[in-house]
Amino acid sequence: VSLVESGGGLMQAGGSLRLSCSAPGSIFGNSAAGWYRQASGKERELVAAFSMRGETYYADSVKGRFTISREYTGKTMFLQMDSLKPEDTAMYYCAASDTIANLPRGSWGQGTQVTVSS
Repeated sequence: VSLVESGGGLMQAGGSLRLSCSAPGSIFGNSAAGWYRQASGKERELVAAFSMRGETYYADSVKGRFTISREYTGKTMFLQMDSLKPEDTAMYYCAASDTIANLPRGSWGQGTQVTVSS
């Protein structure tokens, strides 16, 4: 399954962006899914995810600022990013699989760049 991210761009610190991830079917309605990011020179990290049962996970660095959600049709997943910081600058990827633990081995998108200026 090929996922497609959109919504990235350039934003000033303190601003907001909403990323979208679309899939050909209603994959997000019956799977685990999440958002990863990879900054230049750093390892990829899981930012936010939800399990098949809807339990959510957030990295400590984004708790209270980012919100993961999915459209009721299951075709689109979102990452609402508020109070953006320069350290949020990275390429953001969406992923889907049967469990959060298996996301690295699941379906992935090509990524969307988020750049936050100070």
